[in-house]
Amino acid sequence: MPASKTLQDRTQTQIPRARPPRYARSDEEYRRQTRELLNSLREVERGDPRREVICRRLIELHTPVVRRIARRYRNRGEPEEDLRQVAMVGLMQAIRDFNPDFGKDFISYALPMMTGEVKRHFRDRTWAIRVPRKHQEKRAELNRVTASFTQRNGRSPTISEIAKMLEMSEEDTIELVDASTAYSALSLDVPYGADEEEKTLGDTLGDVDADLESVVDRAALRPALAALAPRERRILLLRFAGNKTQAQIAQQVGLSQMHVSRMLSATLRKLRAELLSEG
Repeated sequence: MPASKTLQDRTQTQIPRARPPRYARSDEEYRRQTRELLNSLREVERGDPRREVICRRLIELHTPVVRRIARRYRNRGEPEEDLRQVAMVGLMQAIRDFNPDFGKDFISYALPMMTGEVKRHFRDRTWAIRVPRKHQEKRAELNRVTASFTQRNGRSPTISEIAKMLEMSEEDTIELVDASTAYSALSLDVPYGADEEEKTLGDTLGDVDADLESVVDRAALRPALAALAPRERRILLLRFAGNKTQAQIAQQVGLSQMHVSRMLSATLRKLRAELLSEG
């Protein structure tokens, strides 16, 4: 062997090559490949570059299992590629924590970890609103019994019927049904109303009405305005309701602009004093 052979070349000669399960001739061959790689992993210390090579080959060996798990859950609203990555996290954790001394096959240890990681992803990442875990875990059973009942009876079950099938109280069942609707949320850009209406769901949402803050002031101002002299009230309304200038008001009421200005100032002081005294 040439002295210049790289470390990677040396490690590749010391570590058994793995074939993916679809190329394995039998289950026994797959188990043998996995066992050899796991035994090699135990003999390599942390930080040794050979450890990464072994882990990569274990991952390649079990990639078809990861794909199969992702396909099983792909019709639940999450991209299949994302589910593969989540299942891969479970596989890597299984490789890290597996202990062959327990006498258990690696695949029987890794499968629950990969599947559990995918289920945890759905539980923690895909709900539009965070709801109690007991409702998240019960949602699948709720969907199953509801679909089964509908298929048998040709109608949707009532709350009391669902409660009986799930062995829950009606109050808890109502809470579960309400929580299950929080799994996914509609976009505010979804069309709403008749087909010819260009309206979205967001258009139907209420907003803060700034005029509400002035309701109390307006209610208190009404009797104060009624107490003013007719000419004072007319000039005030022309200025602030009619948006007239002082010159236009003076021409309309037959007074000088200076007189109108003084009357407006005096009237506003009177109203302010009235409102503050009531406060």
